[in-house]
Amino acid sequence: MAQSHDKILIVDFGSQVTQLIARRVREDGVYSEVIPFNKAAEAIRTMKPKGVILSGGPESVTTDASPRAPKELFEAGLPVFGICYGQQTMAAQLGGQVEGGHHSEFGRAEIEILSESPLFQGVWQVGRKYPVWMSHGDRVTKLPDGFEVLAASENAPFAVVADEEHKFYGVQFHPEVVHTPQGAQLIRNFVRDIAGCKGDWTMKAFREEAVERIRAQVGSGRVICGLSGGVDSAVAAVLIHEAIGDQLTCVFVDHGLLRASEAEQVVSLFRDHYNIPLVHVQAQDLFIGALEGVSDPEVKRKTIGRLFIDVFDQEAKKIGGADFLAQGTLYPDVIESVSFTGGPSVTIKSHHNVGGLPERMKMKLVEPLRELFKDEVRVLGRELGLPEAFVGRHPFPGPGLAIRVPGEITREKLDILRKADAIYLEEIRNAGLYDEIWQAFAVLLPVKTVGVMGDARTYDHVCALRAVTSIDGMTADFYPFDMAFLGRVATRIINEVKGINRVTYDITSKPPGTIEWE
Repeated sequence: MAQSHDKILIVDFGSQVTQLIARRVREDGVYSEVIPFNKAAEAIRTMKPKGVILSGGPESVTTDASPRAPKELFEAGLPVFGICYGQQTMAAQLGGQVEGGHHSEFGRAEIEILSESPLFQGVWQVGRKYPVWMSHGDRVTKLPDGFEVLAASENAPFAVVADEEHKFYGVQFHPEVVHTPQGAQLIRNFVRDIAGCKGDWTMKAFREEAVERIRAQVGSGRVICGLSGGVDSAVAAVLIHEAIGDQLTCVFVDHGLLRASEAEQVVSLFRDHYNIPLVHVQAQDLFIGALEGVSDPEVKRKTIGRLFIDVFDQEAKKIGGADFLAQGTLYPDVIESVSFTGGPSVTIKSHHNVGGLPERMKMKLVEPLRELFKDEVRVLGRELGLPEAFVGRHPFPGPGLAIRVPGEITREKLDILRKADAIYLEEIRNAGLYDEIWQAFAVLLPVKTVGVMGDARTYDHVCALRAVTSIDGMTADFYPFDMAFLGRVATRIINEVKGINRVTYDITSKPPGTIEWE
């Protein structure tokens, strides 16, 4: 936690876009942290925030079993900003009324500003209407004492409410999503002007504080860091090396599931550029052998995660033992791997590097990036001086190509996919599109089709191409390639990769809370 900086506590009631609230706050240079509603009382005492934001959520305040904010939150003298469900539970808990059965609003709506407020300063004017994004079935029908209406929509008469004396604010819409055009400015007004946060949480400050935290945690101990080949573990390793020098040994496990030339690039970076002690483990037979016959993607992940731990444990013993295992765990990994509310939110995805270590291992975890989103890790990487070609690389999952070969894995399938993937990325770079895309990769689908090549009939694999745009990996949209580009890539793959006779492009998007782009 960023101890020396002003902080905003975000109380999670299970909304799929809670993470976006944290992003909006951090974009303004203020540290924010998402805490489940049932742990908020403790967080207020330990975190000492300057303000609190209550998230949305799928539950109904009208039911007795629905989650509530702790009573202490409204008695702490802190500014509070309730969003959607957060507004409703605040109103109900302070003596107002919330009812269901009214006309729901999902999607775009217009609100009319009825009164001036510090929340609207420099954003909205009285008497004018503005677009917002609604997503609710219930609505507030009676305000608590001390509250007044600041804005209304056709189906939400209390679209924005406030108790200015206590600095309690509530909105029925979602300001954190891009579909509310001025929503980020509303959040900024609450965080900076109403809660009084300075906005001094920078990546330079994070770097300095992280180095001190690592030194305090590790002391004179030895750390082994598992490199996956991606940006996250690389940034974690360089940061830890800055803190403790040669007390760190990096272990790069080549599990045979990497992209073309991936292993050479990682080894070159750490041995030649940074001169960080590195053990390069050739473990292709171990991993691919263990995955033989496995088709379930979660079993693949768990198998790979278990083998990673086994390899790290063995390598630690070879160097005389290690006290800590370092990982590149990120904040989205933590958020998406945990059901925060015990019901309203769900476990969206699993990560092989979240959840602690087996008891048999004597090492403790070092996770210096656990507070950061993906784009923040890239900023930190640049702050640490990593080469842009490495920092700007597309995300690559720890399980590697294992989850890009749906169904059973074989060496033949991996070789086919590796060649197709390399051609795809080469064409993206040739077209000057690599930096416009957040993540692009090929998938070898578990189906074969009949095709004709020349005068012969073929029965080969189908290759699917994906490319998405994103900022933090929490939401994504497909990249709109033109048909000439797709035609060129498909032609090259079919002509140059034996085993593929058809190429498709996936144009699905990733709204918050759906499957991961890995």
